[in-house]
Amino acid sequence: MRDENHFSIVGTGAVGGYYGGLLQKAGFDVHFLLNSDYDHVRKHGLAIDSPNGNFELAPVNAYDDPRNMPRCDVVVVALKTTANAVLPSILPHLAKDDGIVLTLQNGLGSEEEIAEIVGPDKVIGGLCFLCSNKVAPGHIRHLDYGLITLGEYRKDGSAGGITPRLEKLGGNLQAAGIPIRLVDDLALARWKKLVWNIPFNGLSVVRNELTNELIANPETRALCETLMNEVAAGAKACARPIDPAFMEKMIADTERMEPYAPSMKLDFDRGNPMEIESIYGNPIRAARAADVAMPETEKLYRQLLASHLAI
Repeated sequence: MRDENHFSIVGTGAVGGYYGGLLQKAGFDVHFLLNSDYDHVRKHGLAIDSPNGNFELAPVNAYDDPRNMPRCDVVVVALKTTANAVLPSILPHLAKDDGIVLTLQNGLGSEEEIAEIVGPDKVIGGLCFLCSNKVAPGHIRHLDYGLITLGEYRKDGSAGGITPRLEKLGGNLQAAGIPIRLVDDLALARWKKLVWNIPFNGLSVVRNELTNELIANPETRALCETLMNEVAAGAKACARPIDPAFMEKMIADTERMEPYAPSMKLDFDRGNPMEIESIYGNPIRAARAADVAMPETEKLYRQLLASHLAI
């Protein structure tokens, strides 16, 4: 018998619905906290469309109140960071005393926010390289990729190393068919994800273009590369240098990617709050505190704030 974690999913959308669905499909005990989709998912379950095979799950353990949920080994936070104000009323009900809270959120600062609620020793960070959208209540469309990079959070910002609980969590996720990479330095992994998120999320909004359009246009491709280099400079100033070959890989990966609307563009198009502070504001402030400016990133940040106010 495998050594299984039991999972709670907070935020059953494009990320939580997809990964939680894979976990339940593989036979893990999974409990889903929902908001607007609760009635539909309780009655009809989840539907996942994927190049790896479509599947439906019914019934699922669906809840609209965290107080009715069992405490689980792993609480997966897959909400947008713009919704983090609700977490203090949710997380204390879900995590076991010796449990883990895994945040799959974007940008910088998520682990710190969650550590304030549950304590730093419970927190593991996860970074998703995933093309996935929620297309209807309880209906997730997975387009490409799916890798989760996992790392231990440390309050002092140091590298947390590869721990036994990280290996166990990674093994359980792999058993569900989820590609996993374990890293000893979560902060470095966060900055590396920003190498892609900062150019492509923001530019997709201000230019109203998909990733393939941004990468095919020499002007916007050059701007993407400039933004990537600014992220690398900010990371280096924060003692997290990034190999230039990584930026080249991100460009090449995007060229191969199916035409994709990043999550920030989807939020903007739907009139929803965008994750501007976690993806832009927090990295800019971290770099500035280390005496490094990110001028093109700051310009994009201001454009996004103006767009956000115009919604």
